[in-house]
Amino acid sequence: MAELEVPALEVYEYAVVRVVPRVERAEFVNVGVVLWCRALEHLQARTAFDVDRARALAPDLDVEAVTRHLGALEAVCAGDPRGGAPTTEAKGARFRWLVAPRSTVLQTSPVHCGLTRDPAAELDRLVTSLVAPRG
Repeated sequence: MAELEVPALEVYEYAVVRVVPRVERAEFVNVGVVLWCRALEHLQARTAFDVDRARALAPDLDVEAVTRHLGALEAVCAGDPRGGAPTTEAKGARFRWLVAPRSTVLQTSPVHCGLTRDPAAELDRLVTSLVAPRG
């Protein structure tokens, strides 16, 4: 009987992407996750921008600007030239650039890590548990 080969567990890192409409208040809404698995060369971001939740914190939020920036973040991860100069860097360098601390409307959480056999499935799980509205 042939043994099924189970992929090895690999370390991955991730950060939650947040909209922080008024930096001085330190209030935020989670809007995405960026995930990097060096062993599998997997860099991916997924966003889910709930405009109503963000506008609850800041009714005057520039939703179009936030949407553009989230698109750029996903483009940087995908290596899409529409993401600008960072897309020419190696995937690990792009991840570090994306998660660097900023004092802007779009920020990331501290970097966390875990183990996975399937980074894309892990990203789905993280977005569902950390970004998608409950209920």
